[in-house]
Amino acid sequence: MWLGVGFALLAGMLWGLVFLVPLLLPEYPAALLAMARYLAFGLLCLPLAWLDWGALRRLTRSDWLTALKLAAVGNLAYYTLLASSIQGTGGPLTTLIIGTLPVLIAIAANQRNAERDGLLPWRRLMLPLGIMLLGIGLVNQAEMTRLLQQPDASLTAYALGALLALGALACWTWYPLRNADWLRQHPDRNPRVWATAQGLATLPMALCGFALVWAWMALSGSTFPMPFGPDPLFFLSLMLALGLFASWCGILCWNQASKRLPTALAGQLIVFETVAALIYIFWWRGEWPQGLTIAGMALLLLGVWLALRIRPVAAPRPAQV
Repeated sequence: MWLGVGFALLAGMLWGLVFLVPLLLPEYPAALLAMARYLAFGLLCLPLAWLDWGALRRLTRSDWLTALKLAAVGNLAYYTLLASSIQGTGGPLTTLIIGTLPVLIAIAANQRNAERDGLLPWRRLMLPLGIMLLGIGLVNQAEMTRLLQQPDASLTAYALGALLALGALACWTWYPLRNADWLRQHPDRNPRVWATAQGLATLPMALCGFALVWAWMALSGSTFPMPFGPDPLFFLSLMLALGLFASWCGILCWNQASKRLPTALAGQLIVFETVAALIYIFWWRGEWPQGLTIAGMALLLLGVWLALRIRPVAAPRPAQV
């Protein structure tokens, strides 16, 4: 179990990087960032596929269809919505909305996976979930106060960013549940191979998406310099870093965690991504978080620690007629 927690922590630290990149490249369209990131991810998976070719050939048509769905929803749609939201809100609000993932996934998984993974007793689950929600609320309060103190703040962009974050939240509530389903149904499959398969499934969609963004830029008369924007070297370096570390390595670590932990518990550990993203954003801002933010982050971690102490119990079987 603790090895699974370690993998989830590492995945969260890697995934937290994706919240910083839209702030480092604010002039780049969010759709371009998403397509370029996953184009890099898919290309990096090509040599990895050669190493695991035998295992990849054993995947069925149904397996590849699942990989395509996971890639479309959990990769391309999620990051397009996320990057758009971050550029509208400045980062922390989006991070906190995504930070509700542990609560949503725990609730969803406790309903749909109880027979397979065991049931986390609701009575014991409510305290850690409530503590995590309180932590999220404290950080949100601090960021709203900061926003209202800025004379050039756009409440419209902020509100639109919040709506886009809710779309990203929906994508990433579905992704870990469906990904964990496949991994638990195929315990003989290597999580590394499944990460590579998702990269290969992402590649053609990201390539088409990149071409569509380029065509849209040309047809709309945009002055944005395609294909690599005004800072090509920095852009390409960040995309390669995201493709390797945040995508392939992050998915690999999460797959390892998902094989070792009940889905309801693994879902709560996505809180590591929220904490890492907040640390990276405040580092980029060059400022210390406010007292409310620090208290909120501490409550998030306390909630996770309490949740880790809960052991699943066997789900009650339906009465025989």
